[in-house]
Amino acid sequence: MRIRRLVTAPVVLVCAVLVCAVLFCAAGLPAQEQAPTFRTSTELVLVDVQVVHKKMKTPAPLLEQKHFEIFEDGEPRTIATFGRDQFPLSVVLLFDLTDSVRPVLHRLAEGAKAALEHLKPEDEVAVMAYAASAQILDGFTKDRARTVDAIVRASYMKSDEAAFFNEGVFQAAQELREPEHESNRRVIIWLTDNLPNVPTEWNRAHNGRSVAPGDLHTQEQAVKELHERGITVAPLLLTDMAMATATMPLRAVEALWYKSHPPGDANKYAEWTGGQAMRMSGKNADERLAELIDELRSRYTIGFQPSRNKPSGTFSKLRVTLAPDGPLHPQDWKVLARDGYYRK
Repeated sequence: MRIRRLVTAPVVLVCAVLVCAVLFCAAGLPAQEQAPTFRTSTELVLVDVQVVHKKMKTPAPLLEQKHFEIFEDGEPRTIATFGRDQFPLSVVLLFDLTDSVRPVLHRLAEGAKAALEHLKPEDEVAVMAYAASAQILDGFTKDRARTVDAIVRASYMKSDEAAFFNEGVFQAAQELREPEHESNRRVIIWLTDNLPNVPTEWNRAHNGRSVAPGDLHTQEQAVKELHERGITVAPLLLTDMAMATATMPLRAVEALWYKSHPPGDANKYAEWTGGQAMRMSGKNADERLAELIDELRSRYTIGFQPSRNKPSGTFSKLRVTLAPDGPLHPQDWKVLARDGYYRK
């Protein structure tokens, strides 16, 4: 079975034995009596799911298929497939180049080798960095030495441009357009201080000239790209009170434009795509990266057949809940899953 992650596309299931038998019989029949070849097609949507305690933020004990319920546009769907850590990861490490993040990148680079050992050999990683625009430092590879080298290079990068979050996320999602295998679980691990600049055209012209006029992508475009590709955003949030305080006057001015030009919030990106935002200090960057990789490895994959009453290109809402008769009390636990997908 060929499976696409959260992208509904025909999956043709052909029984080799049946086809061979039909062809063999057909060889002895006149042309007008040729036996037909039967083809069965189906669609399968895959959703990555994690369950964490609402207060402690710790993962739930091992659960089974019967402990979950899934809804599409408010209607219950039957779970067709269920598994845990069964697909390889395709990960983009996305690094914010703002002043508060660069020192943390240095410390992350020192411990990156150990952190990346938490990946499986079949997992692939790409490295990107962004300010106003994003750039690829190393494409997808399973060579951990290459990835570490790219992280080290990122730690020495500087930029005096504005930080346009939506552009960085959009470009990272574009990089995840074609992973090694369609069924890979696609993730953006995003190291940021979560202090974006407002992506107005004036700000681009004065503080983001690496982006061509009219080329800045919006939050809406970035979210759509994430949903179309079935990508989970998992931020590592750096808390820097000194930087937040120092930039408060600028943030207050830019806040006037937030409604018309949403700058992007790492917490919201995680919420919309089913990721978990982890807070960290500069001293434990490599440990938090390793912890986040382990969290991604512990996720469940739920597959269901969608309804057929919506045309291609439309958005369907998703909701995953704990079964009311399961071992966990829903009021104590939070189910992390993306909030929808676009039909193909």
